[in-house]
Amino acid sequence: MSDPVRARRARIARRVRQAKRVGWTALLVAIVAFGVGFATGFPAVLVDVAVVALVVAIVVLPVPIVLGYGIRAAEREDRESGHER
Repeated sequence: MSDPVRARRARIARRVRQAKRVGWTALLVAIVAFGVGFATGFPAVLVDVAVVALVVAIVVLPVPIVLGYGIRAAEREDRESGHER
């Protein structure tokens, strides 16, 4: 890939995928911890795990979601304008 803009976009896309994976995993952990806690009378440790995982998801997910839309829009614009290489 000789185009520096496309190379940078690819690096950002990799980081976005990793951040999304972390955020969605944290959300899944929060959901599972809440479900198990609900079934077992909400022990303190499960409440703590659910809250921490939910906070991680809330902090991590918004940025990569927005950047992911931006990357897809830039790639779509490149394709439509004929800048695809």
